[in-house]
Amino acid sequence: MQTYLYDFYGELLTEHQRSVYEDFVLNDFSLSEIAQEAGISRQGVHDLVKRCDRILEGYEEKLHLLERFLRTKEKITRIRTLAQDCQEQGNDTVMAEIAAISNEVLQEL
Repeated sequence: MQTYLYDFYGELLTEHQRSVYEDFVLNDFSLSEIAQEAGISRQGVHDLVKRCDRILEGYEEKLHLLERFLRTKEKITRIRTLAQDCQEQGNDTVMAEIAAISNEVLQEL
C-alpha cells in the first residue's frame, strides 16, 4: 500500500522526504544504510519514514485518488474477464454486464 500511496502523492513530499522514503520503501535499503547516506541517525530515518506515511495517508483521506484508482482497476479487470468469457461462450448476458460496468467506469472518470 505504501508504494501506491507514494505513486499517487509522492511528488507532494519534499525532495529530502522523497529521497529517504524511496530508499526505504522502493529500494529496500536498511535504516542504517539510509542514515549513513543522508547523514542522520537511524531514529531520524525511522521518524521521517513514519511521518511520510502519515502525510501520504492524510492526502489519501482527503483526496481518495488511490481508492478511486483501485475501484476502477477492479472494474476494468472484471470487464476483461467478462470479455474473455463472452468470446468463449458468445453470451449476450455477459455483453450487457460489460456494457454496464464500462458505463460505470466512464461516469466515474
